[in-house]
Amino acid sequence: MKTDIKIFSGTASLSLSHKIAQSLGRPLGNINHYNFSDGEMQVSYEESIRGQNVFIVQSTMPPADNIMELLLMIDAAKRASAHYIIAVIPYFGYARQDRKDQPRVAIGAKLVADMIATAGAHRVITMDLHADQIQGFFDVPVDHLYASTIFLPYIQNLNLPNLAIAAPDMGASKRANAYAKHLKADLIICYKQRTKANAVDHITAIGDIEGKNIVLIDDLVDTANTLCKAANMMMEKGAKSVRAMATHGVLSGNALHNIEQSQLTELVITDTIPLKHSSPKIKVLSVADLFAKVITSVHNYESISSNFIF
Repeated sequence: MKTDIKIFSGTASLSLSHKIAQSLGRPLGNINHYNFSDGEMQVSYEESIRGQNVFIVQSTMPPADNIMELLLMIDAAKRASAHYIIAVIPYFGYARQDRKDQPRVAIGAKLVADMIATAGAHRVITMDLHADQIQGFFDVPVDHLYASTIFLPYIQNLNLPNLAIAAPDMGASKRANAYAKHLKADLIICYKQRTKANAVDHITAIGDIEGKNIVLIDDLVDTANTLCKAANMMMEKGAKSVRAMATHGVLSGNALHNIEQSQLTELVITDTIPLKHSSPKIKVLSVADLFAKVITSVHNYESISSNFIF
């Protein structure tokens, strides 16, 4: 029997899954998601997947039900005799818990990686992990994609004079440096001090700001406190404009209010996480075509390196 591609979606990524399927020129697979009255989930494939390569698309942002649903879909595919099960996780949640940065805390990223492998996934495709080393947390192969494939052409098409790339914090400096080198632009690094998560007390910057059109680069934007404070600080120091690009638009809490009240020209994100509320300052670029190309390459045992700019 010929092995074919079957694409299925979890409820957290339906919109992106439809775009991926459309890019591949095939329909989404038929799967039933059922919730008992107490909230317990059950999934069932409503078509045969025996001997097929099954790609399950599901981002794992909160609530934790999204992770549980992914695990159930993987387990159901395994028990339905799928040939190869690939978890396509556009946004890998719990990635910020990648180390013991204080006593008596969990390493959530490793725990989730173990659960996905234990459930039966043979491979993982994901995008812009919070830390590259999380790939090593998995006991199965990981294809790690980068939104730079989409963001770099967007920046180039802006034709901004006196362009500078900025890292909103030290953790984003490696990513920002790669963008700056590719674009032959100046690099600015922000340094922030915080007393607790999601609360920035003070922020400053290293680099030439005055008269620059600055693009802040990060892997995700949550409350947007850091991005907005960095943008406001840079405008006060003489920047001509400040815009931001972040792969994953978590956008929790007062994020939309913070963005709209800030001096950011725009925030560009991708659709790895569905945008709950639109804003005139937020632009969404789709990663569907990129994921579709990689899915095709994985299915055909072809190299995927041509999909990376750096």
